[in-house]
Amino acid sequence: MPTSAPRPRPTLAEQRPPPAHLGEIVSRLRARYLPTLPAPRRWPDPLAGVLRTILAQQNTRAVATRQWEALTLTYPVWEAALLDGPDGIETTLRRAGGGLTRIKADYLYGILAALEGSRGELSLRFLHDLGDEEARAVLEGLPGVGQRTASLILLFDLVRPAMPVDTNIARMAARLDLVPETWSTNRTEAWFGQVIARDWETRYALHLSGVRHGHETCTPRRPLCGRCVLRDLCPSAALFLEGEVPEPSPTKRPAGMRRART
Repeated sequence: MPTSAPRPRPTLAEQRPPPAHLGEIVSRLRARYLPTLPAPRRWPDPLAGVLRTILAQQNTRAVATRQWEALTLTYPVWEAALLDGPDGIETTLRRAGGGLTRIKADYLYGILAALEGSRGELSLRFLHDLGDEEARAVLEGLPGVGQRTASLILLFDLVRPAMPVDTNIARMAARLDLVPETWSTNRTEAWFGQVIARDWETRYALHLSGVRHGHETCTPRRPLCGRCVLRDLCPSAALFLEGEVPEPSPTKRPAGMRRART
């Protein structure tokens, strides 16, 4: 007897269907944190964005900025960094402070060496001519560039509708019961990629507002649920608010804010 074809594995969105109020979550976050959407950074060459994002990994913004300034001052052109090698790059980063300087120096050198070997030039400008998935494949093939770093470059530098998820957004999503607590940030990012409208503005706003929400309100310990704009939509709020007197829950968006699409 003929065998039936195996059933396709359900997508993450099918495994965890988005709630009907997901659009309200997106809209409230944007209204609270981003009444005016900031412009993307738009580096002329995405290579600069990649290298700077590598420096930002497990670093404060201040340290990453100091390292970037030291790097660009020492190496006016990236060919000079390639010639100096990982030892020279590490010395430059160490002088600026911060940790993991050896690992990051190896990544930076590895990226430059990979581009020299594959392209013959130290540039990622060609990514502008590629489709989203092709550009992602190139980025994730570079040393030190994983899924989230690639998504950040796609979203900020190439202005593509990627949806990078950091620990702040992942924590928020789990507390809102959008995804299971056991899901990794990469899995949560893939879920958001399937359920959020595939337009750049919506995803850019959600990423920025979600990160700010995690920093300012939905913190790892003692989240400030009493002033959270999502409190009435969050099943975890009651656990954190136990014994507290909550503030009135917001019921309306500020005038003039349109609802973000999902």
